[in-house]
Parts: sequence; structure tokens; C-alpha cells
Amino acid sequence: MKPQNSESTSLWTKAPVANLVRYEPSGIYFVRAKVHGKLIRKSLDTNVLSVAKLRLADVLDTEHKAIAASNTKIIGKMTFGEALALFEEQQKTSTEIKEGSKEYNQRCAEALLRTWKGLKEADIKRITKQDCLNWRSEFGAKYSATVVNGTLSILRRVFDIALEIGVRYDNPARAKEVRRARVRRKELRLPEPDQFLALVKEVRDARRGFTKHCADAIEFFAYAGPRLKEAARIFGRDCNFTKNEIVIRGDTKTGTKNWEIRRVPMIPEMRGLLERLKEARGEQKFLDSPVLSVRKFNRSLTGACKKLGLHHLTHHDLRHLFATRCIESGVDIPTVAKWLGHKDGGVLAMQTYGHLRDKHSSDMAQKVVFGEQKPSQDATPLPKPAANGNAAESVNGGSSGDSIAKAKAKYKYPWWASEDPVEVFWGQVNEEIQIVPSEKYHACAQEAMGRVLFKSELSDAQALIDEFLARVPQATAEALLAKIPRRKQIVAV
Repeated sequence: MKPQNSESTSLWTKAPVANLVRYEPSGIYFVRAKVHGKLIRKSLDTNVLSVAKLRLADVLDTEHKAIAASNTKIIGKMTFGEALALFEEQQKTSTEIKEGSKEYNQRCAEALLRTWKGLKEADIKRITKQDCLNWRSEFGAKYSATVVNGTLSILRRVFDIALEIGVRYDNPARAKEVRRARVRRKELRLPEPDQFLALVKEVRDARRGFTKHCADAIEFFAYAGPRLKEAARIFGRDCNFTKNEIVIRGDTKTGTKNWEIRRVPMIPEMRGLLERLKEARGEQKFLDSPVLSVRKFNRSLTGACKKLGLHHLTHHDLRHLFATRCIESGVDIPTVAKWLGHKDGGVLAMQTYGHLRDKHSSDMAQKVVFGEQKPSQDATPLPKPAANGNAAESVNGGSSGDSIAKAKAKYKYPWWASEDPVEVFWGQVNEEIQIVPSEKYHACAQEAMGRVLFKSELSDAQALIDEFLARVPQATAEALLAKIPRRKQIVAV
């Protein structure tokens, strides 16, 4: 029997982790494991156990891949062109990919073969990471970031097919060195409200060809923010004047970009535009035909921008304008994202439309205060409570406890505690005293009216009552009046 070498054994100590040993003279941890029957011993270059644990997994994974790749036996030959043909066949038979995406992928595949000489006939298992890097460098110098990323995506997906079949063990186009191009966001230079009105007037007054229809289309895009192809599919019957919304369905076969129907509320300007078009065409023709009489208006838009000295605008810039104007008017970004048809809950909208134009940004900056400020001499003094203790309206529209209590005592039905926003709105719009908080009243008013309601509109109670009664069915109005009677004289809320 061979004597055990105690000196040699004492140099190595098993760590409390499988496949990990410690070399005592230096304290360095080593990997000691069998991978596919082959004994691997490799230094992890650390004497810290927690670091060694992390590096252990990476080393074992690398060794498994290296040995598996060397043991892989590939029978026959597959060219890149053959793998690409399989990819194209998958594209054709897929029902989850839109036709536009299929056409785009086909153009990217053609660009790939055109710019990489000999790629179609090349043995796919012999293409290296360096080959992909060389192509990426040359292609990236000639084409835009979006084209580079689209074409690189096709290259990676073709290698994935070879991976699935077993022709390759790795995907050289997905190596971290073969990076996607960084896409720089376009700086949005949008017209101010008065500039936009002047732009529409300039197009409408041109009186050449279809310029009148082009002006209508410019307004429609700015007031609803549809995509170009979506707008062409919006008919008069998709405009619901009762619910005050526009239904965007998209293509008859593939629907909208994200496959879902969405509803965009009519802002007051949009309602006015649609009512004018309906009156000019006649109700039946309006319902059965597309809202827009023209699909594109680039020339009219470009010509008017040049004449007025505005920055060049496109169809999609009007979509940006709609989103920006909504955000500046106080609509929250998740709601704007929903109106635009985004599915990320507002992430893209925050990145793209979270900006504010210079004038609005300057106005908002005046609200930022550090420390206590003294009122200026020109400031309007705040209203004081009445001498009899019945409170006057406070600066934020609130009222004192006594006046609120007296106001509530007039009613048999406690509408201010109702969960129905219509009842809360109807009660408050007919009440002189501010019973519900202004923010709650604003939210309930928007729900009741079925449209975006600016806070400035709350000052005209009579106008809100007239519009509300014109919107709701008579039965609804009668039910409200039975619960919450109107006051005889309307006072501004």
C-alpha cells in the first residue's frame, strides 16, 4: 500500500462549496471539477470566498460550452443562404407578424446580403465573431442607426436558426462586442398655439387643389394624434358624438400597430371640426366615408412652414404636437400614452413627450420657490372671512365649515358623498358653496362630460350645465333633478 503524502494533501482545503478548493500557501481559490469526464483545475484569482462563488459559476459555464462545442459533430453543410431561406419561410407562415414588418425584414435581409460579399454561399458554421464585427463596422459607417439595428437583428435571428438545428453551438452576432447602434432622439421643434393656427389658415387660404382638405387633415392629426395609416381608416361612423370619442380601429385585417382598438376623446376643437365636416357633407355621406378626404399633405404642410418661417413638420410631428399639448394642459402621461396606443404604461411617452416647450417651461419655473417669499406690493390681498362668521370663499375655492354645513343642510340626498361622479358634478355645479374639493370636482366633471375639461372652464357653471344637459339623455337629467334640484340662479363656481 502506497503511503499517503500528508504534506501534499495539506496544501489543498475543500471549500464549503462543491467544486471549489483553496490553495493554503497563497489562500487563492481554485475550480476543481470534472466537465464531460475531463478534470478541470483553474485559478479564480481571489482569496475571498464570496467572490470565488460568483466566479465559479462563470468558469464552469465557459468550460461546458467549450468542451461541448469541440465535441459537436456536424454532418453536412449549411450555407448562410439556406438558413436565411428557413427564416424567410417562418416569416411567411407566421400569423403574429404584420405584413409591414415582414416587408421591412425582407428589405433588411436584402441589405445584409448586398453589403456582405459572399455571405449567402458561406458555410454558416465557419462565420466568426470577427467576421460579424468587420461587417458591423463597415455597415454602421454608411447607414443610419435604425437601419443598422434592423439589419443586425436579421443577422442574429438567422444564426439563431442554425443554433436550433444544431449546426452551430453559439451565435457570433450576439457577442457583446457586436453592439447595436445608439439611436439619437430627434429634437422636437413644434409650433406654438398661435403659430399652429396661422399654419392651418395659411394652408386653407391657399385655395389650390385640395388645400382645404389638407387643412382639415392637419387639424385632425393635431387634435387626435393618430398614426398615418390609422387616420386613413377612420370613418364618420367611428366618431361618437354622444360619448364624445373617436374609435381608432386601424387596418381591416391587421388592426392598429399593437392589434388593439383604442378610443381617443374629442377635445373641443376636434368636435367643432367634425361637426363642420358632418354638416358640409351630409350625415349619411359623413358616416359612410373616411373623415379625411386626403391621406397625405406633405407638400401643403412643407410649403406653409416655409412661408411662415416655421421648422419643417411632418405627419408624425403633428402626433407629437397632440401629445405635447395634452401634457402641457395637465393630462397625466399614462393617459396620454393610452390615447396614443402605447402599451408600456407611459415609459415611451415619458421619454419622448415629457419635454415642455420653452414658454411653458418658463411659466412652470415661476412656481418653484426656495424659502419663504414676501408678498409683493402689487399682490391682490386675500379675501377675509365675513364678519358674521359665514365664510367667504378661500383662495383655492374652498369654504369654511359653517358655510359648508349650512349648504349641506339644504339637501335631502348627500350627493357630495356619492360614488357616482355624475351626481357629484351635478350637485356641485348647482351649488354656490364649494362643498367637494376642487380636484375631486374637476375629476368628476371630466367623467360627467366625457371629455377633457380644462380647469378654467369650471368658472362658467352655466355653460357646463347647458353642455351637460345637451350631452345626457333626458331620462338621466330627470333622474338627477329628482335627487338634486337645480338652484334658480346660477353663480360662478
